[in-house]
Amino acid sequence: MEWSGNQTFITHFVLLGLFSHTPLHHFLFSLIMIMFLVALTGNGLMILLINIDSRLHSPMYFFLSWLSCMDLMLISTIVPRMAVDFLSDGGYISFTGCGLQILFFLTLLGDECFLLAFMAYDRYVAISNPLRYSLVMNQRICWLMVAFSWLFGLIDGLIQAVFTLHFPYCGSKEIDHFFCEVPAILKLACADTSLYESMIYVCCVLMLLLPFSVISASYLRILVAVLQMRSTEGRKKAFATCSSHMTVVTLFYGAAMVTYIRPQAYHSSKQDKVVSAFYTMITPMLNPMIYSLRNKEVTGALKKLLGRCSCGQREDSQ
Repeated sequence: MEWSGNQTFITHFVLLGLFSHTPLHHFLFSLIMIMFLVALTGNGLMILLINIDSRLHSPMYFFLSWLSCMDLMLISTIVPRMAVDFLSDGGYISFTGCGLQILFFLTLLGDECFLLAFMAYDRYVAISNPLRYSLVMNQRICWLMVAFSWLFGLIDGLIQAVFTLHFPYCGSKEIDHFFCEVPAILKLACADTSLYESMIYVCCVLMLLLPFSVISASYLRILVAVLQMRSTEGRKKAFATCSSHMTVVTLFYGAAMVTYIRPQAYHSSKQDKVVSAFYTMITPMLNPMIYSLRNKEVTGALKKLLGRCSCGQREDSQ
């Protein structure tokens, strides 16, 4: 700790975590670790399938591989640290470590917001204007969209990490959360943070509502185009693809909006922890399941990969 006058300024924080050490919480912690392993396996498998199967070399799967990559990094930013704190009965985290976690977490959160919007636009072009699809969604445009997502996510994460840790923190060093989330940290600041909190609120509204508006507009146009299709098979395929994406969007944006757009007066630490666990752990686990179970091309690529593995094993045994 550092002293300035009669105030004691802290140089580190203590994360109180998501669970207490009770039999029920040990069981819940085990479930979280299973979810973590499922998320790692599912997202890693999606990235592998998209890269090795030529049938999946299209803009939709290009964006999907990046979504899986972001989900992998997002859950890896939160869960391993939380597991170490729970098992060691600790929670100590330095200012630098907390700042890095804020930076990585908010960067990835912002990345996914914009990437999901670009994925919605991709589906809109594919269904509404299929003859120009390859021209509009060319490789250069796809890479620019991904770069744009990373850039805006990084700017948002960097600004919030720097400004959050710029405030003096004194007295209590216990963050009532399982990771360094900005609203939970600001409660410990021994300075007026109301202006900054208002700025964060406006920033989060823009980061969430602007992409969500693009998604809503895209899918409204998609719905009109699908209803006008004469082919029943084409209509079913379009609905299957778009419903998977809308499920992901609803899960991700719903939880994020509850946390960052809901007024602070309606927040409680327990509710915030549950909602944060939803979009940092549950959504990354569910995304590959939603896309793989609802997508015949992905399941076909998986069967093809398993067939190669089984053939290789037979050749080795012979």
